[in-house]
Amino acid sequence: MDNLIERIETALTQIRPFLEADKGNISLVEVTEDMVVKVELHGACKDCSMSYMTMKAGVEESIKKIAPEIKHVEAVNLMGQEA
Repeated sequence: MDNLIERIETALTQIRPFLEADKGNISLVEVTEDMVVKVELHGACKDCSMSYMTMKAGVEESIKKIAPEIKHVEAVNLMGQEA
């Protein structure tokens, strides 16, 4: 599991500059046993109307590219929206 977390952190590091450019950020919360990655969006990202698209097109795609065994990525602080 440590290698998986390292790969996920690598994916987040790769997309972090894009989030920071919009005054946001992201952090890994957990990886569940059923291969769901839970992240938390920070700053402007958590309140942005495009957060759902950011999660699907940016975060989830980046994580699955480097860790294809991941089934799903969700933000724990996006109310009513699953990515």
